[in-house]
Amino acid sequence: MEQAVRNQIREFLASKGLRKTTQRDAIIEAAFSTDRHYTADELLDMSHRIEPTVSRATVYRTLPILVDSGLLRELDLGQGRKVYDPNFVDHPHHNHLICLDCKTILEFEDLNMELLENCMARRMGFTPANKQVRIEARCDELRLNGVCRKGGREVTAAA
Repeated sequence: MEQAVRNQIREFLASKGLRKTTQRDAIIEAAFSTDRHYTADELLDMSHRIEPTVSRATVYRTLPILVDSGLLRELDLGQGRKVYDPNFVDHPHHNHLICLDCKTILEFEDLNMELLENCMARRMGFTPANKQVRIEARCDELRLNGVCRKGGREVTAAA
């Protein structure tokens, strides 16, 4: 985790009157030591590797604080659960493509899309405050070959 992120979080916690704790530090370290999306339960598992005393309740209380800080983004990527994305610190304008077959989540940035989103909002009389593009797609590799290995696990097309 970058020192700048640590400092921002420390300042945010102080501004909210929240104290620094061993459990919260472990959660923060786990939350920003990966570039992959994770659920609250996955964050609990990652936090336990750093500090075994981290409780589920502390994870669930800390996640909204991190989201409120603007450093972590809560996403509904259509998989029936919330996931958290730590990549908005370095890439604040990225979007997501979700494979409906293998459940892979791919991030992408495109300046043309950013421009289009801004133009569309302004044309309708709005100033964008937060933008999120989610594309759900089917895997070409699975369709063409019957097998997909993109998601880190092999998925075979149903007959």
